[in-house]
Amino acid sequence: MYRSSPYTLCSLEDDSPYPEVRSAVANTDDPDMPVNTFRAWFVGVLWAILIPGLNQFFFFRYPSVTITGVVAQLISFPLLRLWARVVPSVKIFGFSLNPGPYTIKEHVLITIMAGVGAGSAYATDIVAVQRVYYNQTYNFSYQWLLVMSTQLIGFSIGGIARCFLGQPPSMIWPANLVTCTLFNTLHSQQYKGIGNRGGIFRERFFLYGFIGAFTWWFFPGYIFEALSTFNWVCWIAPENIVVNQIFGQVSGLGGSILTFDWLQITYVGSPLAWPWWAQANVVGSMVMFYWILAPCLYYTNTFYAKYLPMSSSTSYDNTAKRYKVLNIVDKNNVFSEEKYRAYLPLFLSTTFAISYSLSFASITSTIVHTLIYYRKQIWTQACRSMHEQNDIHARLMAKYPQVPNWWYAIILLSMFVFGIIVIEVWPTQMPVWAFVLALIISFVYVIPIGMIQAITNNQVGLNIITELIIGYALPGRPVAMMMFKTWGYITMAQALQFTSDFKLGHYMKIPPRPMFWCQVVASVIAGTVQLGVQAWMFTNIDGMCGADQADGFTCPSTTLVIGPARIFSHGQLYYGLIFFLIGAAAPVITRLIQYKFNYSVIRYINWPLIFSATGLIPPAMPSNYVIWCAVGFVFNYVIRRRHFAWWTKYNYVLSAALDSGTAVSTIIVFFCLQYPKNGMIGLTTIQSWWGNTVPWNTYDAIKQPYYTLAPNQTFGPATWA
Repeated sequence: MYRSSPYTLCSLEDDSPYPEVRSAVANTDDPDMPVNTFRAWFVGVLWAILIPGLNQFFFFRYPSVTITGVVAQLISFPLLRLWARVVPSVKIFGFSLNPGPYTIKEHVLITIMAGVGAGSAYATDIVAVQRVYYNQTYNFSYQWLLVMSTQLIGFSIGGIARCFLGQPPSMIWPANLVTCTLFNTLHSQQYKGIGNRGGIFRERFFLYGFIGAFTWWFFPGYIFEALSTFNWVCWIAPENIVVNQIFGQVSGLGGSILTFDWLQITYVGSPLAWPWWAQANVVGSMVMFYWILAPCLYYTNTFYAKYLPMSSSTSYDNTAKRYKVLNIVDKNNVFSEEKYRAYLPLFLSTTFAISYSLSFASITSTIVHTLIYYRKQIWTQACRSMHEQNDIHARLMAKYPQVPNWWYAIILLSMFVFGIIVIEVWPTQMPVWAFVLALIISFVYVIPIGMIQAITNNQVGLNIITELIIGYALPGRPVAMMMFKTWGYITMAQALQFTSDFKLGHYMKIPPRPMFWCQVVASVIAGTVQLGVQAWMFTNIDGMCGADQADGFTCPSTTLVIGPARIFSHGQLYYGLIFFLIGAAAPVITRLIQYKFNYSVIRYINWPLIFSATGLIPPAMPSNYVIWCAVGFVFNYVIRRRHFAWWTKYNYVLSAALDSGTAVSTIIVFFCLQYPKNGMIGLTTIQSWWGNTVPWNTYDAIKQPYYTLAPNQTFGPATWA
């Protein structure tokens, strides 16, 4: 899918065959460069405490902010440069406090430790749900064993799968190329892949881009928010329902298209990092399913759609109000068939129903697509060692001692035991066979989904299929459902996160064994810190998770779920299991067409990507995808074809600069202007001027449906199963 540039065969032996990799990754290595140093571990552990702790604190708040690994990547650079200059070169317990100049490999190790556990562990939300809804406050041992099991089983699976997903040169992992470029730019690395184009140095180009992005985001992020939610057509006719549904960017189909907010443009991911052929698949999917199919379904009132907003991630009852899950559980918070029948069926917005259906298709299409196109590669990689890989990076990495598979096996076995203890010692309502089944699902899908992600930059989610399986297998057990989803889906997602980090270390020539230990230690520290922060919050914050909590700690992600059998089974309103068959058939049909007629363009059609990449809708809007694809078209098609030397030198640098500048700006705005005084700064001045209110004074913003119900009026079927 990636196309090579006109390098000679001789030169390709000394570099990657892919120009994307050549432009971002150095084809040299210094095995003697310090990496596993005391200062790298000291700063890395600090980040592994600070970032997960802060992110966990704000995870339960709305509005929130997320501190990403790029912040640690940027701050660590001057911090460690200062360390190298002022800290004396003495040894303590055999470790040198200052082994010399700050190296790029130390920087990579620190950044990986900062990012490996930065996001809130999904298992902490299980603990929160049990505490908020079920009055189940188990001791710290239960919480810690649960979090460690769910986090580190994924790590062990990712380590075992690394020979399939990390070592082959065709497994590019495009998002890592931006990170590699930022490392090389900060450390002024020069290598052949940059090319010999003139112009300003990449370091200065990055600085200009960073300053520009940092400064600009104050406008769409705080001063002029209409530049972010740029639903300009709705401003003209704010109370025209159809106009707002077609052109809205809050609950509509995003026909206004434009936005001037880099966060909105990169909601799907950096458009400069995705290959253009993958973006074309995604935008084609968006147009087909959300700009053509969605309005057809909505305006024909299919699924009673006109009584609901066009696009919303909220579940509704038949009064068009938010569905009250607590109305269908008994006093023990277990699903009650009787209460469900006495209450109301559940309704979804049109885009939400389409998103669920496409997720069904993505599950089967991923397996079939992988078998058709990658079965030979999987078999070959199963029998190939590192030094047998056919690119320079693998040959350079072959010099380092590899991590034995039994290291990963020990972690897998010990974390498996942790999981057994959790579900057997405490009343989780989850049998051991369900735990084993969840892990089997993760094992089966990690390589197919990992290959799709490594090539396209998109990850197929297993959240729907895991919910569906456990919903049928163990109906009425919501805690067991959440645990099954965590071990079946989040474990796979964690495995791919660790594999992505492995590939980053592969590109940056980090010895595998220090990489192994930094990931394990940082994961344990991050999970423990998150549980500690969460326990402190529930103990010391009054009204925690209450809808009217004074400081905004309403726990927006801590919610109950209803079994999918009540939504998608045969005879239900949103019967969507037919999409499993569609997903399986689509790759076969396109492969047969390609074989029969030899259409070269057919080989770029990627059905797992088509079915899954728009899965962020809702809450994402189609406009997020359109502007994202437009930017990608300009840089990864037009500029790449017409100004390849400029693209090679600056494309990933620009992406890193815009991402970094915007990330730092969001943190400054949040902590200095939005978080203090509970958001009251500028309430009657800058927050209330036209540029900050016009996007929200529309039917789009209030999610106005086509039909408005009268008091006590309902919609939907008269009876339901």
